[in-house]
Amino acid sequence: MMLQSVIGSATRLSNSTFILKPSFVRLVSTLPSNPNIKIFPDPEQPNSYLLSLLETSPPKPKLAIGTSKSIPPTPNSFHENRHFLSILDDVLAKHAADDPDLKSQAQAFASPGGFNFIQARNQRGTGTGAGGASAEGGAGGAGVGGWVHLSDSRNPPDFGRIAWPEDILGSVEVDGRGNIIGNYQPSGTYRIVTNQGVLGLSPYLLEKLVSKLREEESKV
Repeated sequence: MMLQSVIGSATRLSNSTFILKPSFVRLVSTLPSNPNIKIFPDPEQPNSYLLSLLETSPPKPKLAIGTSKSIPPTPNSFHENRHFLSILDDVLAKHAADDPDLKSQAQAFASPGGFNFIQARNQRGTGTGAGGASAEGGAGGAGVGGWVHLSDSRNPPDFGRIAWPEDILGSVEVDGRGNIIGNYQPSGTYRIVTNQGVLGLSPYLLEKLVSKLREEESKV
């Protein structure tokens, strides 16, 4: 899955003489459906691949998203890295409330008659995850407060509906004015790989996650 290309670099010896020196640029394969995810041969398992958000080669298995027996990965071929999941949860707990996309959802929740991906306070945890707004505490939320879900971008729910459980990373509590007032709570149902794709985060949260992974990589 790794490619190398040769690019010539010239060294000047005189006013008219140059010697061409080859240099190597390593090209990393990425998932067509998500170019943020890099593909490497798994050094520990033949015929398997490591998926990573970092370009470092060879990759650090401890920081990989997981491994897969096939590309593109499927729910059956993919094995998640629990350590990566713990890093993801830590990053979301710290930064999800500042995500511009999630803030926009919170503001939409507070708008009159706004439909959102919400569970009302007194119904949190009772919904199916796939129902319409009425299945999760009713349409609109102005003046009431509730929960806004942070969901994977690989499979955006239709307007007025919430994401499927495997696409919900977690939730934050908001007040009736659309202000985030509670800490991020992981859903416990999220799956990195589904039939719809692999780990889609907003640009803001992806940047925070990659930064954290690089920080951890410097310690390994």
